[in-house]
Amino acid sequence: MGARRASEDTDRRIGRRALIVGGAAAAVGSAVLARDELGRLWWRVPGVEKPRKPGEVDYAGARWVAASDANWRRADRPDDYGIDMVVVHVTQGSFDSAVKAFQDPGHKAASHYIVRKDGHIAQMIRELDVAYHAGNRAYNERSVGIEHEGFVDRPQDFTDAMYEASARLTARICARYDIPVDREHIIGHVEVPGTDHTDPGPHWDWDRYMRLLREARTSPA
Repeated sequence: MGARRASEDTDRRIGRRALIVGGAAAAVGSAVLARDELGRLWWRVPGVEKPRKPGEVDYAGARWVAASDANWRRADRPDDYGIDMVVVHVTQGSFDSAVKAFQDPGHKAASHYIVRKDGHIAQMIRELDVAYHAGNRAYNERSVGIEHEGFVDRPQDFTDAMYEASARLTARICARYDIPVDREHIIGHVEVPGTDHTDPGPHWDWDRYMRLLREARTSPA
């Protein structure tokens, strides 16, 4: 599976960047800046959680299926971590098996979305949160992960419906965060530094996918 053993990113404390920014706010004595930082950080205090709407999705074409809390970390992206990348994965299994794995707290990995062969999309983690999908903490914090049902050695698994649905999804993510539509910002799991994964594999048609993505990016939402 593309996100299996993806990360040991389990640090839920306030990050060094947040502490530095908060310290700078206090140092300059800016009430406005300090209030803004407190507004972003208050929910990170132990026992406090940022309000969420149950079942809410970031992409209108997706159905919500929650991943285990153990497989992602609460965040406030893009305010605390900028999002500038989409990582393409392949499940190395069925859609149902991927959902089951991401709901398993012992799996310790999950992606934000899973795209089924027929084009159905499940969202399992909110985009504002950090999913453990890339096997690299910095890449987890800056990216949205998208799994695709199938196996890397079976080109027939990558259907027209899957390519088209995934391209529309990625186009909306790119539009939302102003991510450039190019191969520097739309990458495969295999391209993440330090990973031992090979997905999406040699049969994933990047030229086709990027063409569909650019078409979707310029089409009405």
